[in-house]
Amino acid sequence: MYTLYYAPGSANLVVHLALLEIGAPYELKRIDIEKGEQRSAAYLAINPHGVVPTLVIDGQPHGEAAALALLLAERHPDVALAPASGSAQRADCLQWMFYLANSLQPLFRQWFYPNDHLAEAGETIQQNARAGIEKCWSHIDAHLAAHGPYLLGERFSVADLYALMLMRWSRNMPKPATEWPHVAALAVRLKARPSWPRMCAEEGLVEWA
Repeated sequence: MYTLYYAPGSANLVVHLALLEIGAPYELKRIDIEKGEQRSAAYLAINPHGVVPTLVIDGQPHGEAAALALLLAERHPDVALAPASGSAQRADCLQWMFYLANSLQPLFRQWFYPNDHLAEAGETIQQNARAGIEKCWSHIDAHLAAHGPYLLGERFSVADLYALMLMRWSRNMPKPATEWPHVAALAVRLKARPSWPRMCAEEGLVEWA
């Protein structure tokens, strides 16, 4: 049994989707960000950074969404959410997971919370973040056009779930991810999987559902 601490629509989304794809038993524990529950003593005891997600595995709490999604794939190899270690596509999967985690996801924090970086330069930071996000979508779209329909070609993987989470985050931006045709096609394909509507129902998400 896994326990996922989450806030609706946050970085826990990729972990939640991975749990659903795997089919392993889990329970959800909601953290109310608006009420500041992420800064409570009880939550800080399991996640000192005060962020979501936290996934309790065998009684031990762990964090970092990309790492958790990969770990779940490794713990349940029969589901094949990621290529096996040593396989030809393993490097491609790791490359995409780290690209999404290091190049794309951090830009969303700058977009949503520009004043967390420089209080006097919020608008400039947000503009730069938007440019960076759009550059990433262009890169992903070109890759899908040449090597799709999934990030690993014909193979669906945890990297696609990660990309889907970030696509959703872009939904209210001036140019959301679905403005790129091959990214949009990937979103449609992934949202048609049973894990997506179930995740939305369990987290209470209605926008972009």
